[in-house]
Amino acid sequence: MGKLLPKFLYVACFIILNLPSQSFALQTVDATVKNNLAVTEVKQVWTLEDINKAKWTIDLGRGQFPAYARAQVMLNNLHASPGAIDGKSGKNFLKALSTYQQIQGFPITGQLTQQTWDSLISKQSNPAFGVYVITAQDLKGPFAKSIPRNYALQAKMPGLYYLRITEMLGEKFHIDEEFLRQLNPKATFNQVGEKILVPNVRNDLPHDVNLIIAHKGARQLYLFNGKNHLIASFPATIGGSETPSPKGTHKVVKVAANPYYGYSPKNFVQGGNRKSLVLPPGPNGPVGNIWIALSKPSFGIHGTPNPSLISKTASHGCIRLTNWDANDLGRKVQPGVVVKFLE
Repeated sequence: MGKLLPKFLYVACFIILNLPSQSFALQTVDATVKNNLAVTEVKQVWTLEDINKAKWTIDLGRGQFPAYARAQVMLNNLHASPGAIDGKSGKNFLKALSTYQQIQGFPITGQLTQQTWDSLISKQSNPAFGVYVITAQDLKGPFAKSIPRNYALQAKMPGLYYLRITEMLGEKFHIDEEFLRQLNPKATFNQVGEKILVPNVRNDLPHDVNLIIAHKGARQLYLFNGKNHLIASFPATIGGSETPSPKGTHKVVKVAANPYYGYSPKNFVQGGNRKSLVLPPGPNGPVGNIWIALSKPSFGIHGTPNPSLISKTASHGCIRLTNWDANDLGRKVQPGVVVKFLE
């Protein structure tokens, strides 16, 4: 890998967030997007055909529409992750569009333009949504009846399992749990053989992950290959005001699937706990079900029990992704890969 950062990191259009007729500094990105991308809730019942045959129109606007759901699945499958698929015109969707436009060499607008839509459609190999049949294994779990907030109580549990099958299916298919229920209003989610509508999503990144940029201002993780080409992105929660993420350049040192979580009050205090604790593995653990350790002690890239909140809240200094994005990265990233934090 060369010593220079990818060229587009030096220019104002790097990340994307150029809304019509305006230009934003990176430090004002989140506030601007929050103010300009308010979601208008649209209550409707969608069919498989509604989504898979959804078409682009110039006047889609803000809200929740089948075309956005279809586009989010296509972006997910082309490695520009929108986070939890929800069919809405939220900021994670905007950032995914911007990444895809950057990869394709299109004007970076953060909007679902006709050029972007046509490109996505041309690369679509399977319908965006399909039918999934619930299995006995799905219902078997294990599931937890509840998970207390206090780490001391979590440490006494056998595992930090899923709480319900819809939570498990949401992660399996990269979909917001509420949206999964919205798409399947008559489903019970408790019968073997029950058919439900779900996204057709991928879980495979390109192999050549050579550089990771953790951009705090954009709340995004960007992946580059050995030729310094942008190949993928994920929405991310990167530190917070009280527990900031590291500065500078570090490296991946190891990847641990289904990790035990070691809590230390030296890093931050949770629930008044002043003693070190070891929490059991599970998707609802503080770091989800994967830990990508960095050369900076106690910092890493990991999953989360709350995928719908990714890039919208703070972390305890680490890089937090949805469990599926974190697992996707963990399967491909190798020790020694550089992780550079940018403000």
